[in-house]
Amino acid sequence: MEVFNISKPWLNNTDPLNETYVPSPRIKQQRKFNILDRTEAGLLQARIAIREAINSSQTQDSDYVPIGPMYWNAKAFHRSYLEMEKQFRVFVYEEGEPPVFHNGPCKDIYSMEGNFIHAIEMNDQFRTKDPQKAHVFFLPFSVVMLVHYVYIRDSHDYGPIRKTVTDYIDVISGKYPYWNRSLGADHFMLACHDWGPDTSSFVPYLQKNSIRVLCNANTSEKFNPRKDVSFPEINLKTGLMKGILGGPSASKRSLLAFFAGGLHGYIRGILLEHWENKDQDIMVQKYLPKGVSYYEMLRKTKYCLCPSGYEVASPRVVEAIYTGCVPVLISDHYVPPFSGVLNWKAFSVQVSVEDIPKLKDILTRISPSQYIRMQRRVGQVRRHFEVHSPPKRYDVFHMILHSIWLRRLNFKVHDDDQ
Repeated sequence: MEVFNISKPWLNNTDPLNETYVPSPRIKQQRKFNILDRTEAGLLQARIAIREAINSSQTQDSDYVPIGPMYWNAKAFHRSYLEMEKQFRVFVYEEGEPPVFHNGPCKDIYSMEGNFIHAIEMNDQFRTKDPQKAHVFFLPFSVVMLVHYVYIRDSHDYGPIRKTVTDYIDVISGKYPYWNRSLGADHFMLACHDWGPDTSSFVPYLQKNSIRVLCNANTSEKFNPRKDVSFPEINLKTGLMKGILGGPSASKRSLLAFFAGGLHGYIRGILLEHWENKDQDIMVQKYLPKGVSYYEMLRKTKYCLCPSGYEVASPRVVEAIYTGCVPVLISDHYVPPFSGVLNWKAFSVQVSVEDIPKLKDILTRISPSQYIRMQRRVGQVRRHFEVHSPPKRYDVFHMILHSIWLRRLNFKVHDDDQ
C-alpha cells in the first residue's frame, strides 16, 4: 500500500490526508486489473494537483469559491472538490432486497441514511455500473432498517443483524474480487443510527479497514478519523428543509444561549442540573411552553447549545446552522462532520463536559466582534449541510462524497501479482 500524505497543515489532525493508516495485508488475486493502473494514475494526478493548489492562486468556479477561516485550506479543498467531480466513481452493489438494502428513512432523525442511498443510486455523475472503473464500493444496507425489520425489540439479541451483515459480505466477496483485493479498504458503509459502529463490528475487516461513514462519530467507540467519515445528523421531519432555513442577523438576537430537550444521556443531565431555569440569559428547559416555536427560539438566540445525548451526534448542530445560530458543541469524544475540511473553531464553540458549569463565563468572554464574525461564518458554511433533491454542488451529499474521496486518496490499491 502506498500512502498519500500532505505535509502542509491545510487540514486538522483528524483528516486522512494528514495521517496514515495501513489496512491488513491484501489477499493475492490471480486476475490482473489493467484498468486499476489507470485509475490509480488518475488519483496520483489528483494528489499532485491538490498539493500544488496549496500555494497557487484560487481557482474560479461559477457556483462557489471556498474562502475564509471556516476552511483549513480553502484552495486545497476547492481543488480537491473539483478533482472529485472530474473523476470520482462509486460502484453500488446491487445485491440485497429492500427494505433492508437500497432503502432507508428520509423523514426522521435518521433521514440522511435514506437520502444518501437514494441520491447515490440515482446519480449519473458519480455512480458507475462498471466496478473496474470504481474508486470505492458502496455497501447499500441501512442500519435503521436492520434494526426495524431484523432486530427483535428489547431482545438484546444482535444475532440476526450480525448474520444479515456477515452473509451480505460473504455474498459480495464470493461474487466479486474487489472486497478481497483490499480486504474492504476501498469499500464504505453509511449509517446514522446509533448502532452503526456496532453493526460494522460484526465483520472485522469492515470495522478495521473499510471507510465507515457515521453520524455516531465517537472516538471512544473506535471511530477512527483517519479512515472513517463523520457526517451530520439531520432531522427532516417532512423530508424537506422548507421553513427551517434562515434567521436574523447577529444584532437582532437577544438571547445569549438556548437549549430545550428531555433528559437523554448523562451530559444533558449535567446541563439541566446546572442551568435549567437558573439564568435568564441562558434558557435551558426540558420542554418549551405550549405555543412557543422551537425554531423561532433558535432564531432569536446567539449561541445554541448542542449537548450529546446517549450518543455523540445531535441534530441540534445542523438546526443551529440552518437558523444562523452559533452552535455550542458539548461533548468529549465527538468528531464534527467534515472536520478534515471545515475548521469548526471558526464558526462554533466547543465546550468540554467538565466546563458546563462555566458555560456563561465562556460565552460572555467572546467579544461582540468575534461573535459577529462567527455568526456570519455559520451562514457561509450552511450550504455544506443543506439537503437537496436532486443534490446541488457543495451540499451535504457532495460533502459526504468528498469526505470519502479524501479517504480514498490516502492509499493505493494494487494487485500483488503485477
